[in-house]
Amino acid sequence: MNIEPEQRATRRKPRKNKYIPNLAALGFKPSEDWSIEEAKSRYDLAVFPFQVDRIEYSDCVEGMRNLPDESVDCVVADPPFGLSFTGKESIYNRDERFVRSGYFEVTKDYKEFSRRWIGELPRIMKAKSSAWIFSGWTNLADILNAARDAGLYLVNHIIWKYQFGVFTQRKFVTSHYHVLFLVKDEDKYYFNKISHYPLDVWEIKRTYKRGEVKNGTKLPEELVRRCMDYTTRPGDLVLDPFMGNGTTAVVAKGSFRHFFGFELNKGMKQVIERNIAKVKLGEFYVPYSQREDEIVERAKAKFAFKGIA
Repeated sequence: MNIEPEQRATRRKPRKNKYIPNLAALGFKPSEDWSIEEAKSRYDLAVFPFQVDRIEYSDCVEGMRNLPDESVDCVVADPPFGLSFTGKESIYNRDERFVRSGYFEVTKDYKEFSRRWIGELPRIMKAKSSAWIFSGWTNLADILNAARDAGLYLVNHIIWKYQFGVFTQRKFVTSHYHVLFLVKDEDKYYFNKISHYPLDVWEIKRTYKRGEVKNGTKLPEELVRRCMDYTTRPGDLVLDPFMGNGTTAVVAKGSFRHFFGFELNKGMKQVIERNIAKVKLGEFYVPYSQREDEIVERAKAKFAFKGIA
């Protein structure tokens, strides 16, 4: 017998407890949380099978092949998009004097490029590990196929919405990136639910500092920090195969995480080292229970008004 959706809905078992809107948010607590002292202790006591908190200026595929099995807790990767991009193009409204030359773009066979570097990830990832891969839409299919072929499982396809895009005449303006949340083991991966209602669309502004020397592209620190916050613990090791400006290293150091990575553009070494040196160990870290959660704060205000909180 076929049952229409309307009929199915009426046959559901009644709730044991009356649903009260926003009540779950009132009692929300992060899955795991650490004080500043606890986070620093985890960072200090972490041990790895190779020297970390450094960057090798070499090809990431060859470099990852030299890493031990299951030695990485998280991967954050912002690979070249294969768009013949240098970062100095006039359409991006940048002063090319502050864009460091030597950015390596992929000019041939993006499918093979994606297959080679993504294929190295599963071996070096722990069972609990995650991989965050940023992509535009042009070659997104190649990245998704390479991840699938490597045996990685897609947990979420997140959209990073930023505040502007390049002006167009005959198509819509692109003002988003794709952020793929991938894991090695879909049953064992680590996820710390640090906010009550985490959405898969992230509205984070691109950031620019006038006169700052940089690589062709630069991710906002807030964006990278969000990836680390949800899928790593203090003291964990975050790998970045394409260090660029060193943003992953900066965020890791400022969040009591260790880092390791690769960068082909040796001309960026001085810039990256300066960026890392400017951040103090743990300066970004705030225990999750002390961070503002708009939905939780709204629930507290609502129930306090009713005399429940």
